[in-house]
Amino acid sequence: MTVSFQGRPGAYSDLACRAALPGRTTLPCDTFEQAIDAVRNGIAELAMLPCENSLAGRVPDIHSLLPGSGLHIVGEHFQRVEHCLLGVPGATIGDIKRVHSHAVALGQVRKIVRELGVQAVIEADTAGAAQMIAARGTKEDAAIASSLAAEMYGLTILRANVEDSRDNTTRFYITSRDAGPHTPDAPNTLTTFIFHVRNVPAALYKSLGGFATNGVNMTKLESYMLAGEFTATQFLCDVEGHPDHPNVARALEELAFFSKELRILGVYPGAVRRLQRKTVEDD
Repeated sequence: MTVSFQGRPGAYSDLACRAALPGRTTLPCDTFEQAIDAVRNGIAELAMLPCENSLAGRVPDIHSLLPGSGLHIVGEHFQRVEHCLLGVPGATIGDIKRVHSHAVALGQVRKIVRELGVQAVIEADTAGAAQMIAARGTKEDAAIASSLAAEMYGLTILRANVEDSRDNTTRFYITSRDAGPHTPDAPNTLTTFIFHVRNVPAALYKSLGGFATNGVNMTKLESYMLAGEFTATQFLCDVEGHPDHPNVARALEELAFFSKELRILGVYPGAVRRLQRKTVEDD
């Protein structure tokens, strides 16, 4: 029962696998393509793929790779990103001269970098930075990474929760070779699909109008170009509901009439976090 992810052991994607799918063996991969191939080739049962971050926005690689991967979205997971300042055993905050991490992570901890007056050094990923400073063993070098990375590489957490924003959260798609049974009567269902609009006036407006008139809540809409064509735009959408629900079925039927392609990538249960937030909003 293995789940693949992109990154080194101890990466936030690794942490997401362990939080969402406890007890599974995690399989680190160098690239998103390798994580996807591990599932396609039967090496892993599932892949944990980040699709968007509350601060950094969407993950472009996933939007371009997932539609052609042949995998199905079977779940979602929201992982709170809690950055830790990690040092080698015996180091103190006063020893630090350089902080290593992924470029996105460094952009999310600007306050502590300014506070300490240290040099920010960009590395390939957060867990890789932790692994590197553990191997280097110098007190002058620290890493920004997860608490899991500290545990894995024998580092000391010099300060926890050093991120600038407490709302830093990454959403993941959980993907599989098989679509899996998700019946229309299951609660809190989401449907993810892609479509291409025709290059005519008001095509997008007409395509999406059916969701409004049928009372379907759209929670995500992303657009991106295809093959470098400025006129060929693909959209990825998440909506609440099952394709067999009458209102969703009518909305998708209207969308198909105005678009060149419509393909469902997954029908799956929404995360508990999403249901809790919706309950609060409804109250």
